[in-house]
Amino acid sequence: MGSLIRLVLGVLPRPAREWLLRHREVTKFLLVGGTCFLVTGVINYALKLTVLSTRPVTALTIATVAATFLSYALNRRWAFRSRGGRRGLHEAVLFFAINGVAALVNDVPLWAARYLFDLRVPDVSRLVQETSDFASGMIVGTLLAMGFRLWAYRTWVFPHQHVRLVHGGAQSPAPEERAA
Repeated sequence: MGSLIRLVLGVLPRPAREWLLRHREVTKFLLVGGTCFLVTGVINYALKLTVLSTRPVTALTIATVAATFLSYALNRRWAFRSRGGRRGLHEAVLFFAINGVAALVNDVPLWAARYLFDLRVPDVSRLVQETSDFASGMIVGTLLAMGFRLWAYRTWVFPHQHVRLVHGGAQSPAPEERAA
């Protein structure tokens, strides 16, 4: 994974590369989010085009919940690995509670497009309906939920920077903080 990241960084323009390196945590959060976005999209459309064809909000909710489990693993072990401040179970409960709220935030634009603005068949064509579903649920909903998640993770789930877990579940400052 590290060599792939170095390869990608090597082809980016210098200002973009410097910004990404300066904001490593946000960059990692966005990469985790991009991966989970793809997983959500695949599951959402697999459900929406088969067993949940008449229930698009339900399909999106199930897809979002499924991707949340992957998100926790990747965020805890990679994006926010130097952050902590909570015991394991407390952190996991906060993470999943925040993602429950984020799933609702993600669903609101799709629900509004489908049921408030009636952007659904037979009021509009199938192409308009599917374009609207993608734009409202997968793009607008995801962006709103992503902003909420980044803020909430930093505020409540992984509140302290440079904290590393040590044996026995206790937490201690990172080595660079102990030396200061």
